[in-house]
Amino acid sequence: MNKTLYVLHEGKPVETAIRRYRLEDAEGLIEAQRLSFPPPYPQELLWTRPQLAEHVRRFPEGALCAEVGGVIVGSMTGMRLHAASGEHRSWAEATGDGSLSTHEPDGETLYVVDICVVPEYRKSGIGRWLMQTMCETVVHLGLERLLGGGRLPGYHRHAAEMSAEAYVDAVLRGELQDPVMSFLLRCGRTPAGVAANYLDDEESCGYAAMMEWRNPFYSRR
Repeated sequence: MNKTLYVLHEGKPVETAIRRYRLEDAEGLIEAQRLSFPPPYPQELLWTRPQLAEHVRRFPEGALCAEVGGVIVGSMTGMRLHAASGEHRSWAEATGDGSLSTHEPDGETLYVVDICVVPEYRKSGIGRWLMQTMCETVVHLGLERLLGGGRLPGYHRHAAEMSAEAYVDAVLRGELQDPVMSFLLRCGRTPAGVAANYLDDEESCGYAAMMEWRNPFYSRR
């Protein structure tokens, strides 16, 4: 998979490639993560070269990156799982601590392990293109849905006064804004529950909104 498109960056069209990443991209992928997820995000959760090697080996269809002028400015990683509706595992449990050791080649759910875009290219549309490309992969493989946990980085400001479920409902009603959940909503993802102890993330107080996109062409075998 390799496609070229244009995004608007600082008011100008910029040619961008969306393609599968390879192990030789490891340094650029790790740098993009470092820029995208500064502290207090747990730095031990940033990708390592051995993890990236496993991503490429186990499920290359789910290893995507965005490249501008030879520089990786975003990435997205997915894997396949059997995940029943209402079943909410922690990120570590679902992904094998990011190794994709839990990847199930016949799983009907494409599980989003990670997505990032460097700050310079946020609001350019690259994140939405990565997400759309992963949805295209769901359709191409004939899977049932795309599913993943979205951090709730705005929740810590309201945790003393409301539950995580109430926070998600407030975002859906437009009473609050959350940068991650609002982005996922713009990408067509819809809430499928709230997971506690999902990630060791202070801003989210450990919670995540489980967000899905269902394949309208899916036909159960």
